[in-house]
Amino acid sequence: MRIAMVSPYDLSVPGGVQGQVSGLSEALRDLGHEVVVVAPGKGAVGDGGRTVLVGRAVGLRANGSVAPVSISPGAAARAARVVRRPGIDVVHLHEPLAPVLNYGCLLAARQPIVGTFHRNGSSVLYRVLGPLARWAVGRLAVRCAVSESARDNAASSLGGDYEVLFNGIDVERFATDAPTPTTAPTVLFVGRHEPRKGLAVLLEAFESLRRPAVLWVAGEGPATAELRRRHPASARLQWLGAISEDQKVARMAGADVFCAPSLGGESFGMVLLEAMAAGCALVASDIDGYRAASGGHALLVAPGDSAALASGLDRALSDAAAGRGLASTEALAAARRHAELWSMSKLAGRYVEIYERVLAGPRGDGPTGGRG
Repeated sequence: MRIAMVSPYDLSVPGGVQGQVSGLSEALRDLGHEVVVVAPGKGAVGDGGRTVLVGRAVGLRANGSVAPVSISPGAAARAARVVRRPGIDVVHLHEPLAPVLNYGCLLAARQPIVGTFHRNGSSVLYRVLGPLARWAVGRLAVRCAVSESARDNAASSLGGDYEVLFNGIDVERFATDAPTPTTAPTVLFVGRHEPRKGLAVLLEAFESLRRPAVLWVAGEGPATAELRRRHPASARLQWLGAISEDQKVARMAGADVFCAPSLGGESFGMVLLEAMAAGCALVASDIDGYRAASGGHALLVAPGDSAALASGLDRALSDAAAGRGLASTEALAAARRHAELWSMSKLAGRYVEIYERVLAGPRGDGPTGGRG
């Protein structure tokens, strides 16, 4: 099959949806399918035309974060021209109602359209668009969601049926034999520095931790400067800045504990699965997305509670030092097996089944609309 995979978010900016678009596209190519990725961005991509950048992105506040999307009608028109290319069999839109590339594709596509909903938490956009939003999702042949919470969020505003899949990870990539070396028990945080990610809570919790340990903080964001001012770098606290995917893998493999202290708004705990695949013990907030992803392989604590988080980190570091509990050899192996259930190759296979089903279904002038 030839698939047009559309991301509304700039691929050059790290993010969960962008990672899924890139990883799923590669997994589908490994299965023998042709995929062209359409997304905002600037500059040239030297991949033989497999990625088409259609316009610059701007940052729009959404769901407690800043989304790097294009709001240019010209970019939407260019995306529409790509999906109308001869030979494209299926159009796959991620976050179908995110502005504005997807709207051009929804209007232009004559092939079946598959939509994947990633968002967790209420959406002002769904409410503002109202009937237009319902018309837009009616253009989808199949509506997918990455988790139960993402499904519930979309269904509560838009109605309809959804196939709940998952986010995928490249499991083998995280089984690296080149971990970042450590000199002390180490906790790792990876994420955008914004309030909903809970980094401020983690820093407060770690500051109160009396056990000898080091905290690696990776990533950047609007809160970085203020958090660094309040919590300066030291022998115990290392600010890593933005790191590459390869560096993330090495840091996860080197750390003893991975901490995900998000306050909410996470539809799926992708980063938890990555840490499990890398052999890290987990301490995470007890929120829907993280509870679903961890599958009992993480120590979950109340979100926003620095004392509870400090207690959880102390227990996890103690277990890691003794090789017991969630940090035992057996428990870490079980966590990795759990992560393997969410492999990108399995996710690609599920989507291929959906693509084949919609291609075999009724064909008219446009998408069949709303089957789930």
